[in-house]
Amino acid sequence: MTTRAGFVALIGEPNAGKSTLLNRMVGAKVSIVTHKVQTTRTRIRGVAMEGEAQIVFVDTPGLFQPRRRLDRAMVAAAWGGAADADIVVLMIEAHRGITEGVERILEGLAEIAKGRTVALAINKIDRVPAEKLLGLSEALNARFEFARTFMISAERGHGVEDLRKWLAAELPESPWLYPEDQIADLPMRMIAAEITREKLTLRLHQELPYQLTVETENWEERKDGSARIDQVIYVMRDGHKGIVLGKRGETVKAVGQAARVELEEFLDRKVHLFLQVKVRPNWLEEAERYSEMGLDFKDGN
Repeated sequence: MTTRAGFVALIGEPNAGKSTLLNRMVGAKVSIVTHKVQTTRTRIRGVAMEGEAQIVFVDTPGLFQPRRRLDRAMVAAAWGGAADADIVVLMIEAHRGITEGVERILEGLAEIAKGRTVALAINKIDRVPAEKLLGLSEALNARFEFARTFMISAERGHGVEDLRKWLAAELPESPWLYPEDQIADLPMRMIAAEITREKLTLRLHQELPYQLTVETENWEERKDGSARIDQVIYVMRDGHKGIVLGKRGETVKAVGQAARVELEEFLDRKVHLFLQVKVRPNWLEEAERYSEMGLDFKDGN
């Protein structure tokens, strides 16, 4: 049997459903999914098997108009992920259509599309009537020559199997790039930090949108098979620290508990998770913080 393997970059605006699609394709949770935009900060690779093909998905940060260093580094990572891929899938939200952000992405696509296949996936199709979908598909294909257009619902799974089969057939002939049982190539320390950051994002809603980051400071394998994981939550102000801790430490305790449960499920063993909250007013300007997130500090210039 001929094996195929290659990289597929999912690009689109924040909240287009890229992380949801990645997690559904891979069949496990490898990317942070919340109701907030701009939650994916790094290019997360998830590996999906389809027949004899190994599809390595690159879930890029959402493409948006950057305003500060972290934003610029995220946008650079997104375009970098697309430029490194064999196939690019542009995801559009059906009910939002061709926004200003989509216009900018279409312009950028023209530059990086040379030599690679670009497909269109119109997501959240359950939110609009069929005739509107056809009109949107025609308008987008008039702007850019997509190899194929897929109508999907990443959340419900509609159309996802067709997309995965098509991607598998389009990939170049190649030996597999990862062991068959590996689902993500992020270091476990980073996955653990992302899980805790997701729980914080969900818990804090609008209070602290993007002004915190989580790092796994220590990972200790214990003799009984369990793992001790020490993490630091960096915030920018003392007031933020109070919000994260919550009344009598209740918020951080609840976050730690939720993160621990998910980590135990992910690692299939007992986890002892310890969280600390530290104030670092300038963490957004520290190169080390960007390295921990898998971003390039220089891209933020």
